[in-house]
Amino acid sequence: MPATLDDWLSHCERLHPRTIDLTLDRVERMCERLALSFEAPIIMVGGTNGKGSSCAMLEAVALQAGYRVALHTSPHLVHFEERCRIGGAAVDAEALLPHFEAVERARGDLALTFFEFTLLVIARLFAAQPLDLIILEVGLGGRFDAVNVFDADCALITSIALDHMDYLGDTREAIGFEKAGIMRAGRPVVLSDPMPPQSVLDQAAALGADLWLSGRDFGYEGDRQQWNWFGRERRYAGLAHPALRGANQLLNAAGVLATFEALRERLPVMAQAVRNGLARVELPGRFQIVPGQPTIVLDVAHNPHAVATLAHNLDQMGYFPRTHAVFGAMKDKDIAQMLSRMAPLVDAWHMADLPTPRAMSAQALRDLHAGLANDDGHDARAGVAVECHASPPDALRTALGQADPADRIVVFGSFYTVGGVIAQGLPALAAKQPV
Repeated sequence: MPATLDDWLSHCERLHPRTIDLTLDRVERMCERLALSFEAPIIMVGGTNGKGSSCAMLEAVALQAGYRVALHTSPHLVHFEERCRIGGAAVDAEALLPHFEAVERARGDLALTFFEFTLLVIARLFAAQPLDLIILEVGLGGRFDAVNVFDADCALITSIALDHMDYLGDTREAIGFEKAGIMRAGRPVVLSDPMPPQSVLDQAAALGADLWLSGRDFGYEGDRQQWNWFGRERRYAGLAHPALRGANQLLNAAGVLATFEALRERLPVMAQAVRNGLARVELPGRFQIVPGQPTIVLDVAHNPHAVATLAHNLDQMGYFPRTHAVFGAMKDKDIAQMLSRMAPLVDAWHMADLPTPRAMSAQALRDLHAGLANDDGHDARAGVAVECHASPPDALRTALGQADPADRIVVFGSFYTVGGVIAQGLPALAAKQPV
């Protein structure tokens, strides 16, 4: 048996010939072998963008309500233990080792993917804990994602956009059908997306799910200072904005509050817990602004929809003489669209190689940028400097060397891009600067 967490993770990476192999069969068999079951209610969170933020807000509010909460998320930014939180804190690596051993013994010759193996490890740890609530973030899609082997007492589906199209389909309707797979008959499903695909609505109707629609069953209104929320029976007025920054966080928060109302009989939550939870929630890498000079913005926006939101948020920040972008992404993303949506804001690009064969090389990113054309056929950003770097930290160091104190540096794209920067330790910046 491997002896350390790193050894176990390396072992898990070698078990299956494919990184992604969507099916529930293997995990269902393993759950039977491990006799996995939960007594605490489960909230399952799916969608394309906003899952991580919604999970963080669910956890924060539930903790403020006095509940003992377990949270599974993926992927991680820096440390694997980020995927497994109990009581608001990441679990120590040592606590996971007995569960790796148990899953390995039960596995036999069954070839599990990395995600399947580690999900079972975390699930087994959760099953051994006295918990009031379990929050499970879907990895990819929903219908055949390994997380969906567990029955959700409430499903929360965030915004749905084009991503992972090789696996989920190339339209919002097709992707929505896959995301809708986490619904359960007769149980509540909350749709944070104000314009959900018809395929999601049709699936909810076919199952007889208790559908909570944005604008009908819950919604919000507000200004830059405060916001109000309404549900089927409850209302909150004069709420402070969530501590997570960004234009879409009210959409996410509205869905979170609807989820708690849907589960109010099992998980009652007082208004003060809502206020405190939203005020204290933290989530690295989601429009995270590092104060100082120059300003650094970290965001794991890695598809066109998320990048469009990032661009909007950046545009709302105010004036910066120049914006420098540190960028790295996976080959299977619509990178041309991502570059195009950020291009009007960026004055200098720093493309970074990432430590995975799935990533597009920095040189390929540079070549793709060079091919961007505007409507009259000329290079849309001919005067913009584009450099290649061996890693995100190298790219950030160069950007810092070129940036003036009043400039802005945006690190975005893959989790490897933002995580690579955080893992090296963010640089010490000059005096704090209001944003």
